[in-house]
Amino acid sequence: MSKLKVWLNAARLRTLPLSISGILVGTGLANFYGYNDNIIFLLSLLTTVGFQITSNFANDYGDGVKGTDNEDRIGPKRVLQSGLLTREKLKKGIYISIIVNIILVLALVFYAFGTENWLFILLFLFLGGLSIWAAIKYTVGNSAYGYKGLGDVFVFVFFGLLSVLGSLFLYTKFITFQSVLPAISIGTLSTGVLNLNNLRDCVSDKKASKNTVVVKLGYQNGKIYHYVLLLLAVFGMSIFTLLNYKQFWSFMPLIAFFPLAVHFRKVTVTKEPVSLDPELKKLALTTFFMAILFYICYIYFL
Repeated sequence: MSKLKVWLNAARLRTLPLSISGILVGTGLANFYGYNDNIIFLLSLLTTVGFQITSNFANDYGDGVKGTDNEDRIGPKRVLQSGLLTREKLKKGIYISIIVNIILVLALVFYAFGTENWLFILLFLFLGGLSIWAAIKYTVGNSAYGYKGLGDVFVFVFFGLLSVLGSLFLYTKFITFQSVLPAISIGTLSTGVLNLNNLRDCVSDKKASKNTVVVKLGYQNGKIYHYVLLLLAVFGMSIFTLLNYKQFWSFMPLIAFFPLAVHFRKVTVTKEPVSLDPELKKLALTTFFMAILFYICYIYFL
């Protein structure tokens, strides 16, 4: 395998659509409120992708060093686990990605706020630094929060609330109460993807002392938790749509929820965790599809 393919494997490109879903929704919201800026949109996308790649590198490194990625693991082999990259090379990749993230955050923040709004600048520089920290500390170090059942909270906050509301604020310099609703939908769907991953890996995670929410709740209760996440996502987006209904196109984002009925049943009848692996991709793409429909709806139709 070429060096480029190895690093692309470590970057886990298939996870990137989910990571930019919040930016698409936040941008759609900004346009709904009368604000648009293509440079903010581009820089926001690049920054979010940068955070996700850093997180993927760090996750590969952290789980590999701790031995969580072993022969019991279900799903694609990781680069450290497979020996495609050494610890030193992967760690160097993490450092380089952090530097790129810092550059992107600085470019985004100073373009969005100029050099006069220092309160906003400092706030978003802090949030950018916090995002980099969260990307790394999910699995890296003795205090990795992913091993303490806190991964769900961080995914909900960073993929949902911060991604949607933060990107909205970059455009508008304000946040509305109603904009929290689609942020909740993206956050709970993203958390659902993580929960599916934890349901799939519950046996190996328990052996490796990775105490995810599923390990703490148990496999069956983890399914119930999953249903709650999906219902909250439907509720949040549906209420936002009804509150801001203008014409038939307002219902466009809700189309993405129809596949969830099939997904819901699949999770219900699945007894073996390994069989949930295909559902990860389906739920991630459903979230991305909803974000695209939301973006198209509020950029071009409303």
